[in-house]
Amino acid sequence: MKQLQNRIAEGGLALPVAALFGIVVWLFSGLLTQQLWPQLACFVASVYLMVELTNQNALLRVRSRMVSSTFIILSSTACFLYPHFTGGVVQLCFIVSFLFLFQTYQDSQAVGRTFYAFLAIGLASLAYVHVLFFVPLLWVLMATQLQALSARTWLASLIGLATPYWFTLLWLLIPFEPSADWAIDLRPLGDHFAQLTEFYFEPGIFTLRHILVLSFTLLLTATGIIHFWQYSFEDKIRIRLLYGFFTTMTAFTLLFIFLQPQHFNVLMRICFISASTLIAHVATFTSSRVSNILFFVSLALALAITIMNV
Repeated sequence: MKQLQNRIAEGGLALPVAALFGIVVWLFSGLLTQQLWPQLACFVASVYLMVELTNQNALLRVRSRMVSSTFIILSSTACFLYPHFTGGVVQLCFIVSFLFLFQTYQDSQAVGRTFYAFLAIGLASLAYVHVLFFVPLLWVLMATQLQALSARTWLASLIGLATPYWFTLLWLLIPFEPSADWAIDLRPLGDHFAQLTEFYFEPGIFTLRHILVLSFTLLLTATGIIHFWQYSFEDKIRIRLLYGFFTTMTAFTLLFIFLQPQHFNVLMRICFISASTLIAHVATFTSSRVSNILFFVSLALALAITIMNV
């Protein structure tokens, strides 16, 4: 028997209400006073692409906008991240990458789509070089979950990653003064990649608001993972593999956050992409009285955390 949570999940008002809630949170988070219009543009594009990601891959076997709605709500709980433009750019690039990667499912000859997927990752790494730590993981997931890794797609991924840096080298080569020599200065790129070797643990960055967002996301995501794998037989094999992709990405990102908490601002935005799909699945397909209560308790907690962080 369908509960109220199921009617909300399958109804047409979930996304508009979540979007309205998100706009209000943006306004109270300094959209006008801090002029966060570029950050808002990245976020709106990310929400739209999350809708496309859900539609193109049928992540939920019913017509629902819960993935994108959950994405908005999770992002709202961490509204203190909104001014961080780099996080918004990286998040947008990852969603674009997932859109192209999922189109390579069981196609080891999909060099074009693989190129564009890793081009997006390469662009993200220009803004946040630690994104490169995700590249080996993406190769493993292409081989195990997407079954699309071959010598050709692997080479295409390398070319896609390198392409933004080829243009960067050209930019470094062009002199800004007419009398300047055509000599390339690689120090900016060297300093950029040198950040990959900086490993240190900075637990002091975890304030109460960080702990609340992280704990809330971790709890709901763990529930989503357990529920999906208990009832994964109800989904097609392709959907199981995609959710395996999301599960691995979420686990890796959370582990990264615990090991390097100073990168919370960007990594949490990446985590929201995968976590929202897992949380949306359990919210859509559980229909007991207990799950209905927990659904509204989760919404109340999300609202409380958002208000506190605003």
